[in-house]
Amino acid sequence: MKTFVIDTNVLLHNPQGLFVFQENDVVIPFTVLEELDRFKSDNDDRGRNAREAIRYLDKLRVAGRLDQGVRLGNGAPAIPEAAPYKPTGHVRVDTAAHERPAAIMGDSPDNRIIAVAWALHGAGERVVFVSKDINCRIKSDALGIPTEDFQNQKVDVDHLYSGYLTLQVDGETIDALYSDRMLPIERVSAQAETAEGEATIAERLHPNQFVLLIDVADESHTGLARRLGDTEHLIPVTTQRKPTFGIMPRNVQQTMALDMLLDDEIKLVTLVGGAGTGKTLLAIAAGMAKVYTEKRYEKLLVARPIMPMGRDIGYLPGDKDEKLGAWMQPIFDNLSYLLSTRGSHLQTAESHTTEQRIGKLLADGQLVLEPLTYIRGRSIPHQFIIIDEAQNLSPHEIKTIVSRVGESTKIVFTGDIQQIDSPYLDSSSNGLSYLVDRMKGVPIVGHISLAKSERSELASLATERL
Repeated sequence: MKTFVIDTNVLLHNPQGLFVFQENDVVIPFTVLEELDRFKSDNDDRGRNAREAIRYLDKLRVAGRLDQGVRLGNGAPAIPEAAPYKPTGHVRVDTAAHERPAAIMGDSPDNRIIAVAWALHGAGERVVFVSKDINCRIKSDALGIPTEDFQNQKVDVDHLYSGYLTLQVDGETIDALYSDRMLPIERVSAQAETAEGEATIAERLHPNQFVLLIDVADESHTGLARRLGDTEHLIPVTTQRKPTFGIMPRNVQQTMALDMLLDDEIKLVTLVGGAGTGKTLLAIAAGMAKVYTEKRYEKLLVARPIMPMGRDIGYLPGDKDEKLGAWMQPIFDNLSYLLSTRGSHLQTAESHTTEQRIGKLLADGQLVLEPLTYIRGRSIPHQFIIIDEAQNLSPHEIKTIVSRVGESTKIVFTGDIQQIDSPYLDSSSNGLSYLVDRMKGVPIVGHISLAKSERSELASLATERL
């Protein structure tokens, strides 16, 4: 059995972090309670998580005194139904004033928290200090304390689901895909080489995953297919003959992305890619086509996280709309591009310029641009929702957003997991990576990782070389 000393940022990241250590003991330094008290009045997700963690600890008081340790087990009042494990260890609040080594004599919250782990480690306990603060982990490791990041909800980003496979097959199989308009997965699986002990293609292929087929005799002879939901068949994916709100895919990954974005049976789409890969532009183009051309959804809602960038919307000049305009400028840039020459059918007597067209769509309520702060607590039916910069969201925030989705709504998450602004998230622990990993295999969910930058030749060079 181990003793896990947890830092404040673990509970701010996931309040249910109290309940993921199974049969091991959890020690909460008293300084953590003070920091939770400092954050509890915040109106963002950090404040909500602080309040939730405090409520869990308050419920545990029913079972005994926290300074003496409360056992978690059957019927523990604080353990939520959705907790990933049913722990059987103890939760204890450490109230002692521990002596500290010279290196952490400075009176700071971090040093007081590390001092608890250092004292317990010196007393012979099998201590592990858990923190999402990289510098805290470095400091505690330098003092000889076993130290870990909060691993729960982390994914192996090096093997993150890409959404497609590349297979070599005979030319007759590719021809059959397009002539029959459907192809049994077993036919493809039988031709693919599988190492001993590996799963077959039929076993590895997830619902809505794409397969790029290449003729073994002629590499220029190719086909593109997608597994149809959770069926045992592949359907052909063809490049669109008509633009989607003026946009044509420029590479095979963009073709895959548009195929999912325009499929009403796929209710959740995740697009991951670097700068210039077209993830946001494709999502907005598909959303505008579905709302304004096909009338499939009542409105297009585009939202971006505000808090992870480090500046609250309240510090920007102007009223709410003016503040939001500054924050949503990347979305306006994409809208302007799409409406400049591709939205002529939206032109009216009152809206000749691109800015006037955007303004009219906003005024009519068909286009809604909001910070994510205003989505919590709502139920959103019959809408096409785009969550941009989703890599700056935690797994808990992602869950909150997806749970807002109402009937007949489609939601798209876009982001670059290599560009994260939140100090406590990284490429493997952010909500977008977590969503991709946990939702693969669900029949109404699709994902594509976009690799090639199509913004400009200079942007492509910058992505590759800088």
